[in-house]
Amino acid sequence: MQSTVVRVTTGPQETVHDVTAECARFAASACGDGVLHVFVPHATAGVAILELGSGSDDDLLAALRELLPADDRWRHAHGSRGHGRSHVLPALVPPYATVPFLDGRLALGTWQSIALVDLNVDNHDREVRLSVLRG
Repeated sequence: MQSTVVRVTTGPQETVHDVTAECARFAASACGDGVLHVFVPHATAGVAILELGSGSDDDLLAALRELLPADDRWRHAHGSRGHGRSHVLPALVPPYATVPFLDGRLALGTWQSIALVDLNVDNHDREVRLSVLRG
């Protein structure tokens, strides 16, 4: 297995951060066919495959705000107001995704991208671990 870590700074706001280019470069370096596993080793972030740049990323954040409001209902209550919702996020947006690649190219659909989803405004530094298993 070949593996690397991509470091992402998300900043002080909720974000959907595109990591498709980094994933594509890493899969290309593996050559041939296989699977790329994308994993975020954080209790408050997830990985999503969706269309980006057309408003879908904003729609996802809006939907998560409705499902997981930043208020005082959360028992996990340290950090900023509503921080506990960030610990529920990985149950809805899992911290991993697996994507096949063929001849070194990700086998994503036409409009699909790979994104880090982060509602945690208290932690701005994230890691995304990319691992390749060749076929």
